[in-house]
Amino acid sequence: MELMSTYKGKNVFITGHTGFKGSWLSLWLAKMGANVFGYSLFPDTTPNNYTVSSVTDLLFEETIADVRDKKSLKKAIKKANPDFVFHLAAQSLVRKSYSCPVETFETNVIGSLNVLEGLRELGQPCSVVMITSDKCYENNGQIWGYRENDPLGGYDPYSASKAAAEIAVTSYRRSFFPKDSLDKHGVQIATVRAGNVIGGGDWAENRIIPDAVRALSSGKTITVRNPNAVRPWQHVLEPLFGYLMLGAKMSEEKNPELCSAWNFGPLCNEECPVSDLMDLFCKEWGRGNWNLVSLTNAPHEASVLRLSIDKAVYKLHWAPRWNLYEAIKITAAWYKKYYNGYEGSMQDACFADIDAYQESL
Repeated sequence: MELMSTYKGKNVFITGHTGFKGSWLSLWLAKMGANVFGYSLFPDTTPNNYTVSSVTDLLFEETIADVRDKKSLKKAIKKANPDFVFHLAAQSLVRKSYSCPVETFETNVIGSLNVLEGLRELGQPCSVVMITSDKCYENNGQIWGYRENDPLGGYDPYSASKAAAEIAVTSYRRSFFPKDSLDKHGVQIATVRAGNVIGGGDWAENRIIPDAVRALSSGKTITVRNPNAVRPWQHVLEPLFGYLMLGAKMSEEKNPELCSAWNFGPLCNEECPVSDLMDLFCKEWGRGNWNLVSLTNAPHEASVLRLSIDKAVYKLHWAPRWNLYEAIKITAAWYKKYYNGYEGSMQDACFADIDAYQESL
């Protein structure tokens, strides 16, 4: 209810609203009564949550365009005159970044700066949440969680582009929207780094849950590349709630400390290897199995990635609400509704998950 009072009737500009996380965020904000302005390319998979959950029906307005299109983006930002901005548009796949490295850097770095340039020219107060990635850290294989002040880096083009985006955003914040002058410009900018999200409506290529769903729904065996890779899995609503909390607090408190980097991930005992995730998902699905597929000349992927969420817990009073089993159960239930011909709409299925999450608060 507190979030609803913050966002209701406010103009919220979301880039990447057709993507997996962006579509869920658009649904949630529309449900709270916000005027949602979407800016994104069309989804690159069929099916996708944006389409099956009829996200476009709930938007105040949308622009189908690329964040690299500086002119179009500035025009859309000016028209939206946003109170809040959530920048999610990105090339978000590690493996794709190997085949499209320049596009990855252009989208993730220049696209982010285009958003900030649009806000700089707008010249209006605004709370801005720039979504990067937990992979922006220089992954040295450590077993403890990375903190917000740990070194940035990246082996693959995707991870490196997200680290570069963090550095670029920090530069813009220091140069044009300094934290010690919030009372003058009113533009508050934070970057957020989330763990590996799961949830209904994701059909991206080379992601483990979408890969599993495609296999299970067609009666095939799931193929797994790196069963021992440990990741900070969490339901998509967990970090989205963190983003919403952070945006609301920036709007209400005008606290310079909020204009910084934030991690949103699961509790430390909820991280697990891919093999455990697949065992739990197959069990929840009710059938199916997986096997290891060995790829020759496979691109590098980190074996361990953990996040420290202490800062968000102690300074935002945010904490994960659903454990790994609950996240898997809710995710599998959403997909089974879709594939089994759910009597209601998938938009209703999303709203039901949002309601369940809000009740857990």
